[in-house]
Amino acid sequence: MFSLATPPLFARLHSAQNVLIAGAGGGFDVFAGIPLGVALREQGKRVHYASLSFSDLERLDLDAWLEPGLAAVAPETSGEDAYFPERELARFLNDTVYAFPRTGVRPLRSAYRTIIEKHSIDAVVLVDGGTDILLRGDEQHLGTPTEDMTSLAAAAGIDGVVKIVTSLGFGIDAHHGVCHAHVLENLAALDKQGAYLGALSIPSDSFEARAYTTAVQQAQDATPLSPSIVNGQIAASLRGEFGNVQFTKRTEGSELFVNPLMGVYFSVDLDALARGVHYLPALEKTRTAFDVALAIEEYREGVDDRRPRRALPH
Repeated sequence: MFSLATPPLFARLHSAQNVLIAGAGGGFDVFAGIPLGVALREQGKRVHYASLSFSDLERLDLDAWLEPGLAAVAPETSGEDAYFPERELARFLNDTVYAFPRTGVRPLRSAYRTIIEKHSIDAVVLVDGGTDILLRGDEQHLGTPTEDMTSLAAAAGIDGVVKIVTSLGFGIDAHHGVCHAHVLENLAALDKQGAYLGALSIPSDSFEARAYTTAVQQAQDATPLSPSIVNGQIAASLRGEFGNVQFTKRTEGSELFVNPLMGVYFSVDLDALARGVHYLPALEKTRTAFDVALAIEEYREGVDDRRPRRALPH
């Protein structure tokens, strides 16, 4: 049984000593795990970070690679200067951040197992910047599912650890056509199964929020041509900003809706979420990102009865 006095997310992680926080959707997604990681470290836990990378990892030195699908990125690691989220996070943390190249499920699962064995990981938290990892497959639009579902399927096939999915940035994926009424409907269905771990707001006036906004700002300063649109909006929400808050030319012509719900973690049991994604079994044997994208496309072509879009009450 959970209690109002102890958030279910932290209750599930209570006995864990070595936690892996991994960005599910690629790129800067792992930054959305910083507030959680800071809070867990304050509890005395050892926290490691990993990211499904969009960076040009082929430029890494050979000694950075632990295996073909796993690289260790340190603050001093050489690589692309214009876009390298993993190195920016490593510099902020002054620690190693693991990077996965974009692959299919099988290589990614192997990389996860290597980290789990190396650090005696007893809990894995997949973090999504946005909410499209919470979609089942029968919605009108799935956002950008390829990387999210590769991560979800890879982690679902690993036993012996606590596994959680948490998303930060509610509303951001509207830009990619996601219907957030469907997100809430999916969370309600998971709640019926006992798999919804609640919504947890990051207090704006907290050490966790300050660490996160500082990390995001440092990354924006280091990559001015390609700052994270997702984390930039979340950071703005944690500063109390609202509405069309523009911070990069990348969003010119788009109207943003920065709001307090962007600073809320929505968390679920990973295995239960994976069981509800209709096409996840089709990804099991994939080895490349192309394989994953093709399997999702083939599934979507066969879905005739997609749930109609619903508007949130207003």
